[in-house]
Amino acid sequence: MFVLGIETSCDDTAAALVSDGPCLETNIVYSQVKTHERFGGIVPEIASREHINRIVTVVRAALEPLPEPDALDGIAVTTGPGLIGSLLVGSQFAKGLAFSRNIPWIGINHLEGHLAAALLADDKPSYPHLALIVSGGHSHLFKVSSFGHYQCIGATLDDAAGEAFDKIAKLLDLGYPGGIAIDKHAAQGNPEKIAFPRALPNKKVFDFSFSGLKTAAREHLQKHGQPKGQDLFDFCASVQEAIADVLSKKTIHAAKAHGLEGVVLAGGVAANSRLRTLVQERCDKEGLWAFLPPKPLCTDNAAMVAAAGWMRLSRGERSPWSQGAVSRWPLDKNHAPS
Repeated sequence: MFVLGIETSCDDTAAALVSDGPCLETNIVYSQVKTHERFGGIVPEIASREHINRIVTVVRAALEPLPEPDALDGIAVTTGPGLIGSLLVGSQFAKGLAFSRNIPWIGINHLEGHLAAALLADDKPSYPHLALIVSGGHSHLFKVSSFGHYQCIGATLDDAAGEAFDKIAKLLDLGYPGGIAIDKHAAQGNPEKIAFPRALPNKKVFDFSFSGLKTAAREHLQKHGQPKGQDLFDFCASVQEAIADVLSKKTIHAAKAHGLEGVVLAGGVAANSRLRTLVQERCDKEGLWAFLPPKPLCTDNAAMVAAAGWMRLSRGERSPWSQGAVSRWPLDKNHAPS
């Protein structure tokens, strides 16, 4: 069974093709970073227009390995959560293509897509496990009993980890996307140079908070001025350590508290080098297995959407033509909000 995946939840226009397994055949991503970096962040209206301009070309490239046009068996597309204008481009295109070819389509939760990236690995993680999803808009801990069955046991109370990275990077004039820039600068810095706060340190509390870190970073800059050279490297390393330390510690505590034997890392911030290192080290220390997805499958992509779609379509699931896109869609809600 060949399944096409389409992802347009934010600023990347992506399409991918998977075959039985699911096995990845293609993974095409058109990035809008150059378009948005001059604004210091994503402009939703521009993102939507760029999706319209690129989606046909991206989908055609993804479908090239098909032995024949009629070989496509189904289409999966992100229908939430995300920027509503961007989601509408992908979802309407997917439904139109599915209708014209008389094949089923299914709307996929963007967060489930991130988790489904693990299904493309040769050595797939076992169930049940704990999943940490961290990105620009999400910081969640889920108990994953099996594919499609999720229980949220922790979430950010204010800002997501990726948002904290981006906004602190903006304070430092490091450009967009900020998380990548901080990771790069942190490689040369001392993570213990500045003692930035760790919110909600209680081992029994699995929620996150990063607004205090942003405030502490801003106050430090107001007091000491813009750092340069080694001071900038140390500042970035200290910020990164504060975020990665909290994320990894709470993940381990949650896994042990719920009697889970392993951890899956997912989302754009899962590409952060320090977070990956700490999760692996702390899992090893506690006797837990850790699944760290390849970095290209951490950031938004359609391979993860196609994998999730393959799983659901192979079980006979379908979405009605009336289903639309939604900006909010809790992962532990079984069906997309109407």
